[in-house]
Amino acid sequence: MDKYVNVRNIAAERERTFKSTFVRWESLLVLMFIAVNVMNVCISPNCLKADNLFTAISNFLVKGFIAFPMAFILVIGEIDLSVGATVALSATLLGVSYNAGLPMGVAVLIALACGTCCGLLNGVIMVSFPELAPMIVTLGTQTLYRGITQIILGSESTGNLHNVQWFYNLYYSKIGPVPVILIVFFALAIVFGFVLHRTVFGRYLYAIGSNRLAAEYACVPVKKVRLICYVLTGLISALAAVYYASWTGSIRSDIGAGYELEAISMVVLGGISTAGGKGNFPGTVISIFTIGLLRYGLGLINMNSQTILMIIGAILIIVVMLPNIAAARNAKKSMKRASAT
Repeated sequence: MDKYVNVRNIAAERERTFKSTFVRWESLLVLMFIAVNVMNVCISPNCLKADNLFTAISNFLVKGFIAFPMAFILVIGEIDLSVGATVALSATLLGVSYNAGLPMGVAVLIALACGTCCGLLNGVIMVSFPELAPMIVTLGTQTLYRGITQIILGSESTGNLHNVQWFYNLYYSKIGPVPVILIVFFALAIVFGFVLHRTVFGRYLYAIGSNRLAAEYACVPVKKVRLICYVLTGLISALAAVYYASWTGSIRSDIGAGYELEAISMVVLGGISTAGGKGNFPGTVISIFTIGLLRYGLGLINMNSQTILMIIGAILIIVVMLPNIAAARNAKKSMKRASAT
């Protein structure tokens, strides 16, 4: 009887094909990245000089840091609109603490603690009241954090931060022509990418984003994972605040405005679905440089910031629409096949 038994072997991993390897969103992003750099060279042949290029890259990496934990948030199917306000509040406490007489090292720790507490508050509200929409909650905390910042500073600014040499070097130091902030960026990118794609925690993120209820029934610690994601987002936002303070040397209450939308744009352009459960981290890294260098190139021709935002917004709309268009076409093909049979 054994010879009549059909045996089917199921591979643990998908078979790699040409289509699965090269016809994917990350490949399109690489082409887009190349096109942006070609455009920049056509605008100004000097744009790819090491000094100019690394200066431009350093400018947008402060925002790029926030895209890393935002990728985790979007993978679980949620959103955090409070990151820009968290940057502002953390940087404000750093500046105020230092100018009140505390050592700069203590001021930095206060900023990092502030960002962590902001993320913790978001996470506690989310897990305590799961019926609340993340967009509404984080919009509320955005207003709260921004309001506290404005109460502390008002229309004034807090400065003198470049008086501490090591703090100044935090942003401006280089190893040869390469800024240290770029090395820190790639180190964090490797850590976040590894966690998302090579750890159990990363599998939890995808499971929650695909179906939160099913993940709970599968004994995934949904509340704990969500809380960690928001705390991470607050912590990295505070890190961005520290680098911003090191960059500018002074803090105003309006800093960080729009950071949340740019971080979300970077992550969505990188291929991570806003619906959750889909996307790869390398795409986020490529999109950070694509959007950042696009801004750099358009800035070389003195294009105003509003027009640049319109262009990035149009690209984002197209990116969001493409999966739906592809799904609709596949559905039509399936309908035709079904009717033909």
